[in-house]
Parts: sequence; C-alpha cells; structure tokens
Amino acid sequence: MGAAALDIEWTSYFKPPRYPARLPALVDGRDPARHRVAIVGAGAVGMILALGLARRGVASVILDAEDSVCEGSRALCVSRRSLEILDGVDAAAPMLRDGLAWTGGRSYWRDKEVFQFEMPHDSGQRFPPMINLQQCFIEQHLVDLCARRADLIDLRWRSRVASIDSRADGVMVGVETPSGAYSLDCGWLAACDGARSFVRQALGLRLEGTQYEGRYVIVDIALDSAYPTERRAWFDPPSNPGSTLLMHKQPRGIWRLDYQLADGEDADEAVKPENIVPRVRSHLRMIGERDDWKMVWAGMYKANALTLASYRHGRVLFAGDAGHLVPIFGVRGLNSGIEDAHNLAWKLAAVTSEAATPALLDTYSAERVHATRENLRYATKSTEFMAPPSPAFSLMREAVLSLAPDHHWIRPLINPRQTAAVPLPRSPLNAPDDPAFTAGPAPGDVLVECSVTIIDGAKRRDGYVTELCGPGFTALCFVDPDGPAADLRDALTALDGGALPVRARLIAPAAGVATVDAIDPDGRVQAAYGATAGTIYLLRPDGHVLGRWRRPDAAALAAAMARIGDGGETRR
Repeated sequence: MGAAALDIEWTSYFKPPRYPARLPALVDGRDPARHRVAIVGAGAVGMILALGLARRGVASVILDAEDSVCEGSRALCVSRRSLEILDGVDAAAPMLRDGLAWTGGRSYWRDKEVFQFEMPHDSGQRFPPMINLQQCFIEQHLVDLCARRADLIDLRWRSRVASIDSRADGVMVGVETPSGAYSLDCGWLAACDGARSFVRQALGLRLEGTQYEGRYVIVDIALDSAYPTERRAWFDPPSNPGSTLLMHKQPRGIWRLDYQLADGEDADEAVKPENIVPRVRSHLRMIGERDDWKMVWAGMYKANALTLASYRHGRVLFAGDAGHLVPIFGVRGLNSGIEDAHNLAWKLAAVTSEAATPALLDTYSAERVHATRENLRYATKSTEFMAPPSPAFSLMREAVLSLAPDHHWIRPLINPRQTAAVPLPRSPLNAPDDPAFTAGPAPGDVLVECSVTIIDGAKRRDGYVTELCGPGFTALCFVDPDGPAADLRDALTALDGGALPVRARLIAPAAGVATVDAIDPDGRVQAAYGATAGTIYLLRPDGHVLGRWRRPDAAALAAAMARIGDGGETRR
C-alpha cells in the first residue's frame, strides 16, 4: 500500500504548476528520433538521473503519466549523502535554502523520554546530517532544474507508458497522451516509475522479500509551533494508546505526524478526516501544542522490505521504488533511490558514449542490489521495533522501553538507525588494495569529507574535499609543497588521453612553488585518508574509492581504469 493521498486543501501551502501534454512531431505514429536514454517517471529519482546524464552531455527523454509533481510530504528527510549528490546537479542549494536542518531526535515511552540520539556532525562537514523538505518541493526544484537543461532533457508530462518491447539493441515504448498515442525508440530505458512500476509489471518481474502488516497514516498539518527541528517518536503514547507515533517539523509552518493503525482497523475509515482529526488533536494537546491547527494533507503507507534480484534486464534498468521498496524507518527510501540514480548516471553515460562496454551496467545492478540488501537489513531492524510483526517482538520492545528510563545500556536498542552511505567492498570495479594503508577509505568506500583551503588562482577560500571532485574520475594526490614527485607525475601522465578522463587534484600541507588545488594546513585530510606525500586516491564519479596507492605506478592506474571500461570483466 503506497501513500494514497486524500483530497484535502494541501494546496494551501503549495500550489504546483500543471503542465500540458506535448507530443513530438510524429511520423507514421512514431517519434522519429532514436533516443539514447528514455526515463519512465518524473519523480525525484528519474529527474536526478536525467540531470546526472545531462551533466555528462547525454540527452534523455522523461515520460510521466501525471501533469505535475506529487502531493504532500511523502519522502521528507534528505540525508547528507543525498545532499552531496544533489550538489553535483545544482540541486542542493535550493533545497538547503528551503529545508530545515536537524541533527538528532528523541524517543518516548508513554510520557517518559527514554532515548536521545545525535547524528555525526562537525565543522569538517559541508552539509548537515539531514534536512526536512516535503517531497512536493523537492520534485518542483528538480522540475525547474530540468527546464533549465531543456537542451538535454525532454520532460513530457501526461505521457503514460502503455507497452514495452525490449530488444537486444534497444526498447520500443508505447506512449499514450490525451492527444493520441505514439511509439518511441530508445537505446536504454530506465524504469523510475515507483512502487507500482508499470515497467516492472510489463516485464513480468516480481519483488522479493517481506511485506509487513503494520500500516501508518501520514498527516500534514499547519501548526504555529516554536518547537525545534528534530525527530520525535512516541511508543504507546497516552494520546494514542497502543500506537507508535512520529513527528517532524517541516518548512512553511507545516508539521508531519505518522501514526500506526491497530490490527483489524479499517484503512478506508481510518484515513477519513473525521477519524484523523481526533487522534491528531489528542496528541497535540498531550504535548502542549495549540489547538488552532489545520489538516492540509493525508496519506497512508505500509512497510515493505522488497527488492528485485537484478536491476538490469537487457536494455531496461530499474532505480528507486521501481526496483526496491524500503521501510521508511531510518529514511532510506528516497535517499537510496537518489544513490541509485547517482550510480547509474555515470555508468550509463560511459556506456552510451562507448567509453565502456554494457558490462559496466551489470556492476550498477550488483552494487545497488547489495546496497539495497544492506538498507533492508538495517531498516528491517527498525521496522520490527517500530511496528512489531509478532507478539514476541512486541514483548521484546515492551521490555526494552520499560527498562530504558533507568538503564542507559539498553537505550541504543531504540536507535532508529538513520540512513548512511553503503560501502561496496566487493565491487568488481575495485582495484586491489595497498596493504601499506592503516587508515582512510578503502576501495569501495565513499570518500571522507574534510574541510580544506581551496586555491583558486591567486585567491584562497575555505572549502571541502567534495568540491575538488567533478562529474568524471578524480585523482586526489597528496604532495609536498613543491609538487608531485617523479613517480607520481609519471602515474598521472598515464591517466591522460584515455576514453574515461581523470582529473588530478593536488593537495599539499602548505602552498609552495608548484601549483596545488588545495591546502591541508592542519593535516586533517592527510590523517583521514592515511596519506603521506606521494599517496594517490582514485575516485569514481559517484564518490566511491576505485583504488588507492602509496607509491602508484602507471601500470596500476591504467589497470584500474581498464577495469571500468570492461565493467570489471578483468576480475571475473
């Protein structure tokens, strides 16, 4: 069961534009162009994929059956890792401007606080651990960005995909619009069409995993409250006995409540405003909030832990909820979809430009299925605590919550396990690791964020390691102030002129004679990466470490890049 919206005055705080259908100039009922990439679904995942492709010069067409962005809060929490990804497609700034940053939260059992958590955060981080921003705003920002890249992104609203014919050399898509139907030919099709994916159904594919019985009502309310932005969770609150309830502050004076329905409770009746309002009123009064609030949107969801076994099926690729459904606890749903799009964008760009073989897309599936299973592992633990699937789990939770007020050692069991980037230690793309390292991110890990001083010509400014990385491959090189030693210069020369270019970025402890890109005056970056002068980290376009070397040579770097070109086949 997805988040089925009710017809309530949610537009009181956001009235999205409505977009007309737009057909190409058809020839015999067909779009005459052969598109390199077609994307089904103009949700956040589909648009981030299109923007990631456009960043690398690859055109795409997006097909969506609706005429506007989604309604209501839905996916609300955007993680630090997602903000790093969104920054690469110029989407982080507007979301940071409109969103509410937060770093932790509290959990209550009945009327007692039993747990408080803080997510890791320090001055070396570029972005906050999490921001709250309703999905309708997230999607509208992305629509506006896609419009600015209309040279490479053709966004077609009111274009429902009605048929899929997948062939060895591409996919023929049947599209229905209010003005008529047509066929569209593409080299690759990305299914980003959500939990009820038509593409998945058309290919006869089934999600595997666990479907939970617990159901939650989502309610957005307009409420003037000075309470700070943090995640709050109540277990068996006096306001709603036997239920679990979550509460988040949102932009524009909107608050979100999620509360669990009792077993056997009729879902159709539960989502009627006359049944929602008393529950919300009871809770707000319990926590001392004002009575002059207004319900503006509501929906419902059911926790599922499901995934396809593979995200590549010939020329069709799956991302986001079309490929996996992750319980919302720990906010892994949208954030894992954003990581899907980030991983897929650079690989699909490399394949469509013939800089890599289609085998590279098999690594997209392998890596992201692994990430999904890790997300499901953590999310399942959270789900079993938030919505116990059996009397035994209920008994265990009751014991933990009852002991927590007086016994600090048991409180970590209440931890909601917020989303974090998933490392890829077994990726076929990883280069063999250098045993000389005793610290720093290993092959498959996401790069470590640190503050640095960035050198821009004659100017210096405070910056971050992630700012040194672009849309392609990056070689982070730790050098003396005088510049790279001879062996490092030779290794960097080996990276020039390849089908997949690598940009070298030099980091030194201080500015010297040679040109460097960043200064690490307090040694923070060097320590975080376990680096010495001559160390090189080769980073993938999605920020994962491809390989690292204390004393790299040309052959080692060439072999690492060759592994990308053949999709890791050299290791199989």
